[in-house]
Amino acid sequence: MPEDKQTIHEEILLKPGTLWKRVQEQTEYALQCGALLTIPTEFEFIEQDGVRFLVRVLSNLARKDAVKQKRQTQTSSTQEFNPFLPYEEDLFVADISQTHVCILNKFNVVDNHLLIITRAFEEQETLLTVQDFAAMWACLAEFDGLVFYNGGKIAGASQRHKHLQLVPLPLIPNELQIPIEPLLASAQFQDCVATIPQLPFVHAFTRLDPLSVQSPFKAAEVTLSQYRTLLHAVGLENSGRQSGAYNLLATREWMLIVARSHESFESICVNSLGFAGSVFVRNEQQMQIIKDIGPMTLLEKVAVAIK
Repeated sequence: MPEDKQTIHEEILLKPGTLWKRVQEQTEYALQCGALLTIPTEFEFIEQDGVRFLVRVLSNLARKDAVKQKRQTQTSSTQEFNPFLPYEEDLFVADISQTHVCILNKFNVVDNHLLIITRAFEEQETLLTVQDFAAMWACLAEFDGLVFYNGGKIAGASQRHKHLQLVPLPLIPNELQIPIEPLLASAQFQDCVATIPQLPFVHAFTRLDPLSVQSPFKAAEVTLSQYRTLLHAVGLENSGRQSGAYNLLATREWMLIVARSHESFESICVNSLGFAGSVFVRNEQQMQIIKDIGPMTLLEKVAVAIK
């Protein structure tokens, strides 16, 4: 039986105009109590193929590695630790809907990095749903940001529990909103699906309606259809569970899906932010690799090749 539209609308629990203030309040509290463990970074810009890539060196991963090791020792060998079930109360930001909550990313590199997680366990490799997109639009209505989703381990997902991620824009103050932005104007459309000539790997791009923030569930239904169309365009099936790994990026104005072939190249792991033009490396040796081959080449190595 189809869901009642009014019932769906009432699932949005996030009070309009409150999310950004809650993010600021909870960030301050979580830093004070030690729940939020910011990873300091240094960064450089490396340009290739018309994109000024932001490359960050994660200068101190010791705390993250130590916490991960502690969790592994506290969890039996037959049970995988799930940091979202239950999530840390000190990281909780807001209830979004009856199916999703918003929490701070415990090991944040980008300021005000949020996780949009399902209340009940769902596999990260299940396809996104109308509820996922409604939660996304409810948050984008609060502030301008980049939502991204790592569809599977090969796409950079570190947790099996389904979660989208949201970072405010611009990614770097006084810079472009998103480093790949200059390429988007050249998108070549066939009907509602486009490819971007300067991206040398399998991908699909579409425009979104910024006014969609006014009605999250109505927008979610449209976005869900567009998402399925993009998946089909990159050769992935829509049969409940994804048939291959992919990265999804979305703003109020557009959505991009990239099909993935490898989790990393030369030990450099790439997640969705890489395809926005923001790459993370663990040390100067990895930074030098990117300087040698170029960041766009790195993306090409981990994405599905164009035949």
